[in-house]
Amino acid sequence: MEFTAGGRLEVRVTPSDVGKRVSVRQLTEGGKGPEKFTDTVGVLTSWDGGVLLITRRTGETVRVPESALVAGKVVPAAPARRRGPAASFEELARVCARSWRPVESEPLGDWLLRASSGFTRRANSVLPLGDPGMPLDEALARVRHWYAERGLPAYIQAATGAEGTQEVLCAELERRGWRSEVTAEVRVGALAALADRDVGLPTDAGLSTDAGLSAVRLDRAVDAAWLRRYQRSAGEPGPEVRQVLGGGQEPGGGPSVWFASVPEEGASAADGPEEGSAEGGGVPAAIGRCAVDGRWAGFMAVEVGPEYRRRGLATAVMTALARRALEEGASAAWLQVEADNDAARALYDGMGFAVHHRYHHFRSP
Repeated sequence: MEFTAGGRLEVRVTPSDVGKRVSVRQLTEGGKGPEKFTDTVGVLTSWDGGVLLITRRTGETVRVPESALVAGKVVPAAPARRRGPAASFEELARVCARSWRPVESEPLGDWLLRASSGFTRRANSVLPLGDPGMPLDEALARVRHWYAERGLPAYIQAATGAEGTQEVLCAELERRGWRSEVTAEVRVGALAALADRDVGLPTDAGLSTDAGLSAVRLDRAVDAAWLRRYQRSAGEPGPEVRQVLGGGQEPGGGPSVWFASVPEEGASAADGPEEGSAEGGGVPAAIGRCAVDGRWAGFMAVEVGPEYRRRGLATAVMTALARRALEEGASAAWLQVEADNDAARALYDGMGFAVHHRYHHFRSP
């Protein structure tokens, strides 16, 4: 990266550039020997008390003492996208939110407060797309009160890493004692490439009936067997679980939701409940969920039983769902994966999914 003008290092950033994407170079403290420098690229979220705070794409905040700053400049808001379908942050954030609709919600200016009796942070957090219509401290007080009335901790879901994301809000929350508990990547990819994958389950897959995509059953409604495999509904799931999972089928429209399952060993994809039934026996070897919303198909809840892993079942589930989404007119795919889930991230790397942005769930102190 180039910082020089006429052969001299220059600092071309000022406190007025807070909120912009910058690239800075600082002198690294050290002992004897040649000087060492560290470069940081991210959004300048604060310049106060002689310290710059810069938030990287990952959400990590870097402190740069003004006294150590040797060069800096404002750079374009976001790098050119290399892989995956084009999408703005706001478009994708709204699509993701519609795919996981809460039991209840309430606007606060341009923010949306969401609650679902504690079932998942996504359905029990604030989606802050825009201005709350009041000073931030007042908005946060209202957020805390709204969730306290429901016996829930207050969470805000804020994003980093793309043009239009919320690095400044993240920094303001951290300054007020809110702490990020979970970071997830939102990834995008071409739907046709996923649907065209040649899927064939190996003979030792532990499934003695069908092979490949014929082993995957697609249903419109979630049944009891699917829920028994779903890790986030430990114990007897409450009504909020079914409502959030099947929210696309609620009156008033919404995404077209499909549930996929691969029967356990000794069962057939043709077995099980009729379409729309709420009951079913056993525990599927693998499951998945897809929400089709316009051009987008979102993949969620892809899970495989420990005894069936590394046998191609996750790929089979996603491919079957992708083909159904193509039939419904979708052309682009997205999914969310927690940043520390290395196995899932490697799987999605191999499927061609690229990171679009990251979001973080901040919890009130």
